[in-house]
Amino acid sequence: MTLIDTLRIAIRALLKNKLRASLTVLGVVIGIAAVTTMVSIGQSAGRLVQGQFEALGTNVIVVLPGSSRRGGVRQSGVPSLTSEDSEAMSRECPAVLASSPIVGAGGQVIFGNENWSPKEMLGVGDTYLTVRNWRLSAGGFFSPQDIASGNKVCVIGHTLIPKLFQTSNPIGQNVRIKNIPFRVIGVLEKKGVNMVGDDQDDIVLMPHSTVRKRLYGSTFKNVHAIMVSARSPEQMSDASRQIELLLLDRHDITPGSLPDFRVQNTTEIAATLGIITGTMTLMLSAIAGISLLVGGVGIMNIMLVSVTERTREIGIRMALGARGRDILRQFLIEAVVLSSIGGAIGLILGVCASVGTTMLINAYSPAADWPIVISLPAAAVAMLFAAGVGVFFGFYPARRASRLDPIDALRYE
Repeated sequence: MTLIDTLRIAIRALLKNKLRASLTVLGVVIGIAAVTTMVSIGQSAGRLVQGQFEALGTNVIVVLPGSSRRGGVRQSGVPSLTSEDSEAMSRECPAVLASSPIVGAGGQVIFGNENWSPKEMLGVGDTYLTVRNWRLSAGGFFSPQDIASGNKVCVIGHTLIPKLFQTSNPIGQNVRIKNIPFRVIGVLEKKGVNMVGDDQDDIVLMPHSTVRKRLYGSTFKNVHAIMVSARSPEQMSDASRQIELLLLDRHDITPGSLPDFRVQNTTEIAATLGIITGTMTLMLSAIAGISLLVGGVGIMNIMLVSVTERTREIGIRMALGARGRDILRQFLIEAVVLSSIGGAIGLILGVCASVGTTMLINAYSPAADWPIVISLPAAAVAMLFAAGVGVFFGFYPARRASRLDPIDALRYE
């Protein structure tokens, strides 16, 4: 008997009990759908986290002030970093592509009778756009001369255009920040919101020297942070180590002493978050996979019932020359067909559920902007696993059927 004949007989036997076959595959359908949904949503979350860190900049390392002791008391956030440290990183660290000082500011931006308080007002260096991998949609950016002279110029995000300028072109316009006039020389390209819902386009950038001198009235070169871009993802660790050694030397930190700075590698943070999301996806998928075992037990149970009901049929086939392996193959094919049908239906439902869940999240939380991810490898594994469930849980009933004694089977009532 050929494989096609065996398959035809198996399908005909399943169609005789459509309701029972449908209920049998229900467990497999639920299990495959749950696993597919969990894997897709987990990969979507991982893609979202990765995208947010990519939006932060290119291979970004953030250097922050650390803590120091004064009078035996440890103080955090001491202004220990300077713009000269940033320049030294770009100059002396081979793995560093660019670095920019960061000086935080705040206040209202006024244009005519309109005013607006941006979420972010930063004093930065002329390489800030390189570090952040950010482009301009109009105008230009600060020059080294603007930084050196502390010129009163600024670059704004797209959010400020309708808030202040309405339909007029902001390039070349003068705005006031703390009653100090600043000329708008550029508009940043839109970035949208980040994963926590903050508008990244609600921002004003100024030369860090201007912020210190004009807004703070300070002659010191201290900065709040330094943002650094490594030359490649592979050189992130090298860049972090070179920055640490450079600052230890520049700040005269002796071995064993507490550094007055902190170096944070965003790639390591992203990798940690990726491990967390991956572990959660694996755990949820494992929990969802329990229903596959339940579905497999259901297949075994129904196949055992089928063997019992068809004992006389098995005896007749053996009396007519069917061998044990033919009976074994027939019942195995029936089990695999049941589980494969359940796997296909479950896969379709899982894809629909993952797309629907992602769209629902984006509908109720537009700031999240979850990407829709359908994992083809996960789909292939799910189908193979479904077939494997059929083989594993169908083998015992099939083997039992193949070992029936033909005479006893013909006498069975």
